[in-house]
Amino acid sequence: MGAVLLALAGTASAAPACELDRPVRFGGMNWESNLVLVEAERFIMEKGYGCKTDVLPTETLPALAALERGDLDINTEVWLNSVAEPWEKAESTGKVKRIGDIYMGGEAWFIPRYTAERLPELKKAADLPKYKDEFRDPEEPGKGRFYGCPAGWGCEVVSGNLYKALGLEDSFTLFSPGTGATQKAALTAAYQRKENIVFYYWYPTPLVGSMDLVKLELPSYDKEAHQCLTDPNCADPKPSDYPENPVFTAVSTQFTQDAPKLTEFLSKVAVELSIMDKVMAHMEETEEEPDEVARWFLQNEESTWAQWVPQDVAERVKAAL
Repeated sequence: MGAVLLALAGTASAAPACELDRPVRFGGMNWESNLVLVEAERFIMEKGYGCKTDVLPTETLPALAALERGDLDINTEVWLNSVAEPWEKAESTGKVKRIGDIYMGGEAWFIPRYTAERLPELKKAADLPKYKDEFRDPEEPGKGRFYGCPAGWGCEVVSGNLYKALGLEDSFTLFSPGTGATQKAALTAAYQRKENIVFYYWYPTPLVGSMDLVKLELPSYDKEAHQCLTDPNCADPKPSDYPENPVFTAVSTQFTQDAPKLTEFLSKVAVELSIMDKVMAHMEETEEEPDEVARWFLQNEESTWAQWVPQDVAERVKAAL
């Protein structure tokens, strides 16, 4: 009987030995698309490649530094425009590599459609000072409140510089929520109460997918101006729209040398925006945890992820699902 079990254990369903003899370390940045993709990649690595994995909770800029030091192996989602300058510096050291483009994300300043209907003249972000009383800050009633980016995120720098560039300092407070969850909770509560709100957000996200929003116009994209907006020390910020935002996977150079097969898998990870929107909407509707949403994605979007891996790996992942 024991021999039969051993023989069964040795069949094709058993995952091979992982290329690394330690857990693969993922950066756990805490926004939804990253959380779900990390869980999907971990599932594939563990069930398909026989690896152990860890997630280290972190934020955008510390994650980049950790990748450079080799404390992290993988940053699944790097949003280039939020970290243009820091990424360029990190890449120039030769210690990190950009390996796969996941999708084209976007960023904008939004108001709800009901606000746009109440204030039909409000089309541009530059016009906000005229409407400060419509967005009253409960803590500073003489000013409006603009909901910026969570503290410590790369987009916080751009939001802050853009806020200065548009001359909003006298009329609006720049409210930086402590975490992504705090920001989402505040915006969702205000939206449900049909309050006027103006805020920065990015997509694809469950929040943008589930609300009816209108983008405020920003001056057209200017590469040099935007470059300065991503710099925490930008001396004279000039307003510019957000460009399209390539979202890519970055790994430590050491990882590419130690784990060429895992690197090849990660370099093929790409998801169409329409599918990502569907996954994010599922997350919003079900309120499931990221690992459950990742499993749902793997079960329902096989045609997407099966392209990322060799057939034997795909078979093992399917068997595990």
